[in-house]
Amino acid sequence: MKIKVTFFIILIFVTFVSFVMQEFGLIYPSYFPKPQYDFSKNPVDSFKITLGRNLFYDPILSADNTISCASCHSPYNAFSHTDHTLSHGINDQIGNRNAPALFNLAWQKSFMWDGAINHLDMQPLAPINHHKEMGETTKDVVRKINASNFYRSLFYQAFKDSIATGERMLKALAQFQLTLISANSKYDMVKQGQDSFSTQEQNGYALFLKNCNSCHTEPLFSNFNFANNGLGLDTTLKDFGRWMVTKNSTDSLYFKTPSLRNLSFTYPYMHDGRFKKLSDVMNHYTNGISQNKYLSKELTKPIILSSKEKIDLIAFLITLNDKHFVFESKYQYPKN
Repeated sequence: MKIKVTFFIILIFVTFVSFVMQEFGLIYPSYFPKPQYDFSKNPVDSFKITLGRNLFYDPILSADNTISCASCHSPYNAFSHTDHTLSHGINDQIGNRNAPALFNLAWQKSFMWDGAINHLDMQPLAPINHHKEMGETTKDVVRKINASNFYRSLFYQAFKDSIATGERMLKALAQFQLTLISANSKYDMVKQGQDSFSTQEQNGYALFLKNCNSCHTEPLFSNFNFANNGLGLDTTLKDFGRWMVTKNSTDSLYFKTPSLRNLSFTYPYMHDGRFKKLSDVMNHYTNGISQNKYLSKELTKPIILSSKEKIDLIAFLITLNDKHFVFESKYQYPKN
């Protein structure tokens, strides 16, 4: 009897290990692809992560010391923002886009809804220097940080030098964001053989594979490419997406494909937050696509779903919610 119990414990351990990779200082499931981030140029370090976490939550990065990264990327919303359709910055200014969720960033090669930033280390420069968001300059942020004894101590621990530089600040912010891994949803438990889908969820999964997986590719639930998904132009914002970066008309209304993980926490949806409910999103893809010559080829054929199938698909999407990630204390405001 004792031999059987021991064998069972070993089997559980081996099964768990087979689904976990520890690489570059990160822990993630073995069924995830290899990360895209080049860790050789910024090796993961606990002190740098701590520094980056403090910087992420500190409004010192903004011109008037009122806006932090977390102001628009709340941990309780999977590091997105649900209070406003569009992001809010200093002086109560309203931005041009909905704040995207931040997780599984190590697997992404470009950032922002239009892909204007091609490296995670550089991404914070966009909101820091944007006049409607943080309204600050990198030079002044570094100056303020160097005037703080608290940060001088953290920089010394992280870099063996108490002097802050723009490069060090950005690398530390990247390190914290690299740790934001969401991989503990019911879907992941099913993938690991620790749970099973209900009949409704399984039906929804089949519908997902048939209609959604080409762009929202599992297990990350995005290919992180850009697509024209048939949204009509917001005539107030006049946001043409990636076209504004590449100046190539074929990129008109192309926006980055977001991950479908944690949808219950990251509403409203789309680059401009125009849809408040998942049912609104479903209705768009089945009845609301605006035909145009730049529409992504995956959407040129109509998606036909019955009311029941829409409900089944939403039931599956809910299995992608990761409460462990959303409420993980190590990702929240640091209590120093």
